[in-house]
Amino acid sequence: MVKKVDTPLTDEVVNDLKAGDRVLLSGIIYTGRDAAHKRLAELINKGEELPMDIKNQTIYYVGPCPAKPGQVIGSAGPTTSGRMDAYAPLLMDEGLKGMIGKGLRNQKVVDSIVKNNAVYFAAVGGAGALLAEAIKEAEVIAFADLGAEAIYKLRVEDFPVTVIIDNQGNDLYKTGKEKYKIV
Repeated sequence: MVKKVDTPLTDEVVNDLKAGDRVLLSGIIYTGRDAAHKRLAELINKGEELPMDIKNQTIYYVGPCPAKPGQVIGSAGPTTSGRMDAYAPLLMDEGLKGMIGKGLRNQKVVDSIVKNNAVYFAAVGGAGALLAEAIKEAEVIAFADLGAEAIYKLRVEDFPVTVIIDNQGNDLYKTGKEKYKIV
């Protein structure tokens, strides 16, 4: 079964998501990679205002390709999430509820997901052109000097993701392997 979820995320929605669930996200999500995360962390640490309210929001770890004529955005596949692990707990402490990327997360991030009632989704790597079809609007809202790593505000419809780490700390990358382990 596929769950349809609207953003921003609520505690009730996050509570209903379990590792392994397939989800179609619709609504607003933000983009951010390494350089943008570093700047967001610097702003938080200085007590300055962020360029967007991240409470209950979802950040997609992507650096989209430039849009071709007639397109909203270019290819927009996920990047490796581990590169944001140094910043993710701080952002979750500020209210971030969802993250989309690919790959493993460290234990500090998993602990922060549980502490902050958040969720980690994965999008299919290598399918950036297909994922871009679910992006209906894209607007740079911060750090334009970073080019593809700027923060974009995206409006998505039925953006396909899978819950990898739920708010209980269940990790599909671990439980999935156990399911097929030969004893």
